[in-house]
Amino acid sequence: MRRKAVVLTTVALLASGGVTAVAAPIGGGGGGGKPPPKVTQLVVFRNGSFKERSVPAHKVVVRVGRRRCVVGEGTPLAALVVSRAARIVLRDYGTCSRRPRDAAGLFVRKLGRDANSGQDGWVYKVGRKAASAGAADPSGPFGHGRLRFGAHVLWFYCHMSAGSCQRTLSFDEIDTAPPGGLVVHVGAYDDRGHGIPAAGVTVHVDQASAVTDASGVARVSTTVGSHRMYADGGGYVRTFDTHVDVQ
Repeated sequence: MRRKAVVLTTVALLASGGVTAVAAPIGGGGGGGKPPPKVTQLVVFRNGSFKERSVPAHKVVVRVGRRRCVVGEGTPLAALVVSRAARIVLRDYGTCSRRPRDAAGLFVRKLGRDANSGQDGWVYKVGRKAASAGAADPSGPFGHGRLRFGAHVLWFYCHMSAGSCQRTLSFDEIDTAPPGGLVVHVGAYDDRGHGIPAAGVTVHVDQASAVTDASGVARVSTTVGSHRMYADGGGYVRTFDTHVDVQ
């Protein structure tokens, strides 16, 4: 008999590493004292290294050339700046100013050592879908509102092929399999959020691991208790870290 494992939370286990971002938070909560949304952010670099944190998306000031521009609260760029995942170099395709509504044209040109080149470069997803708006656009990633509390924001270096970036991994289903173990279904998602079974990727559960079959399913031996889990490999962008509670 199989039963669902309890997914507790996606967790940020890594610190920022002391790198510098060209920006600084400038405020607390929004109107009426409401705090800015706290989101979970994962940044995956070209060499496969990554940094994951839960951060509040405060309003921030960024430097673009000699100008100082305000990035509004609740935007993916604000969260990226606050996280200090890496030094950020921006380009402005608009007229950014001290008004957040003017920041829609801001574009991430470089993160850390990884600079955009040709059609390849930095993109972000919210959930499983690539955003249709700029990371500082006040209308939000998809034009219908800013980030919500608990949103998952993934930044990764896109290698463009046939009009799309490489797929990103996500856990579709997690079941328990007595007498001890997990049955994990992993999907690989394109820019539009359309998924296929992620074959040949490695699912890590603490120190144990297993490779997914052609159906994107891996069976990992484990014990009762709380475990850290993630999946990577197969030419895809890794998952967020996830905690599962096996009962």
